Amino acid sequence: MEEKLNLLADFPAISTKEWKDKIITDLKGADFDKKLVWRTPEGFNVQPFYRQEDLRGLKTTVSAPGQFPYVRGTRTNNEWAIRQNICACENPRKANKLALDILNKGITSLGFCLNADKLNYRYIKNLLKDIDARAININYTICACKAAKLADILVRYYGRCGYDFKAVYGSINVDPIKNMLIKGKDLSREQVTEKLVAAINACKTLVNYRVVGVNSVILNNSGAYCAQELAYALAWGADYMTMLTEAGVPNYLAAREIRFNMGIGGNYFMEIAKFRAARLLWAKIVEAYKAPIFTHALKEAAKMNVCAETSRFNMTIFDAYVNLLRTQTETMSAALAGVDEIIVSPFDVTYERPTEFAERIARNQQLLLKEEAHFDKVVDPAAGSYYLENLTNSIAAEAWKQFLAIQEQGGFFEMVKAGKIQEAVAANLKARLADVAKRKEVLLGSNQFPNFTEKAAKKIKDNAGACSSICNCKKNACEKPAEGAIPTLPVARAAEEFEQLRLETEGAKHQPIAFMLTIGNLAMRIARAQFSCNFLACAGYKVIDNNGFKSVHEGIKAARKAKADIIVLCSSDDEYATFAPQAWLELEGAKEMFIVAGAPACMEDLQKLGIQNFIHIRCNVLETLKQYNSQLLNK
Repeated sequence: MEEKLNLLADFPAISTKEWKDKIITDLKGADFDKKLVWRTPEGFNVQPFYRQEDLRGLKTTVSAPGQFPYVRGTRTNNEWAIRQNICACENPRKANKLALDILNKGITSLGFCLNADKLNYRYIKNLLKDIDARAININYTICACKAAKLADILVRYYGRCGYDFKAVYGSINVDPIKNMLIKGKDLSREQVTEKLVAAINACKTLVNYRVVGVNSVILNNSGAYCAQELAYALAWGADYMTMLTEAGVPNYLAAREIRFNMGIGGNYFMEIAKFRAARLLWAKIVEAYKAPIFTHALKEAAKMNVCAETSRFNMTIFDAYVNLLRTQTETMSAALAGVDEIIVSPFDVTYERPTEFAERIARNQQLLLKEEAHFDKVVDPAAGSYYLENLTNSIAAEAWKQFLAIQEQGGFFEMVKAGKIQEAVAANLKARLADVAKRKEVLLGSNQFPNFTEKAAKKIKDNAGACSSICNCKKNACEKPAEGAIPTLPVARAAEEFEQLRLETEGAKHQPIAFMLTIGNLAMRIARAQFSCNFLACAGYKVIDNNGFKSVHEGIKAARKAKADIIVLCSSDDEYATFAPQAWLELEGAKEMFIVAGAPACMEDLQKLGIQNFIHIRCNVLETLKQYNSQLLNK
């Protein structure tokens, strides 16, 4: 008789304690928390595993898509808009031609960067010729002082086109605080409020246009971590809500006018959780403006509208095709998190105005997620995930803590005026760059596993960079900072200092040659030679690896035949006590730089002999290579 399976009996439930005890046993004495619990840069711990019991009490699991507080999304579908930005500062007709072309290639949202000095009816007419504003979202970036004029022109133009004003959707990115942060404009609270109210009043006819922008993408591009960007974005939006409601704008209208332009960092799951937490917290903030009651209109207006843009911070010049991998995972994060609109930066944006090919690839990255991966067919797939639900809760808690701290110091606007936001972002940037320098934060192709033979100087163009959701163009005279300007945000990419090192080497008369003197223990010499090749190639040096030498003398002889500038001894820690003194004795007074690959126990003894150069995993790679460049390139 065939025996029936009883899964419950054959596989009894295992408690969390049993799992943890088994893990601790397998760790063989290593500390569980130190070995497996991840302390995030955001300031909270992430466990190595989560179970169903970890969902108990989490508020993120009780709502449905489209329902307050919108943690699972503001819609009952996951259809996001694919956006491409176009610079219309120079020539609106040329911008129009490009827009018409890309609208036939999958784009469902346009972003135009406008020249305030040229703004008039004809300018907009030429820009929008043959574009049906009812079929797509159209978004405009212009200086705040011209936003009301733009709104008036759009109302006239759409009216003459015969559009139903309820059928056109888009935004005008009015964000005076952004100008304070990136241009140092010293504005008063009254001036900021005046610009916002003027834009809202001018856009009353365009009922589905959002005209107040919260551009936290600039924080992301300055190195802000998830929780920091989220906390600042919430405080930024809350200040605008307060300014508008105090100026007499109804609470539901104030909330409905705000659009968040947020960055997408490279931490895949963290970014999914960030956008989920953002909707939850923003809904709660808007709810606080409900006096005397929480009306249906205000509850609808509490739906956070997010345009997400891939980060520029982690993009690189060298090995630029890796940027495609970075932006693809970032786009996946935003799409799975249910944002409203996504902008993908072309992979070549760091060194030239993006080519037609690069822009095509950027569009197709989103189209692939929709048409082949069907990301638009599933609403909030993160729901119920033990890990992501807890991550959402942790980020929300940390961001809320930072949000409250900002409120205690007078709010986001006051902290920007005082330079405290800029100071905090700069401190965070400094810490991240230090991690990049030590390779705690890896940038493939720049500070780790570089392309050994790549040259980049000739591909770098003066017009590098494209218009993002924040206009990079400098056509608007009214955007010039006033006297007594406040501090601005730092502008940097994580890879810049490594790139500068490599470009210095590329521009030198002679490319340093690093020769691996491999000897002794086979496994150790191979591992250390590979490590050293990657280490030194980050500065653009030519590296020569070898299978192994029978003696130190033979290795040095081969290195000199190869005209090496650097000789790297690659062996085991035990053998260094013998091989390193032999090599140093033969090289003493010679022109070659001598490096020992590793940090052996005998390091102090070797240093007493005069050997000073050791490369290992605890090195500050950037500072070490800067030192080498100063010695090798100035010969």
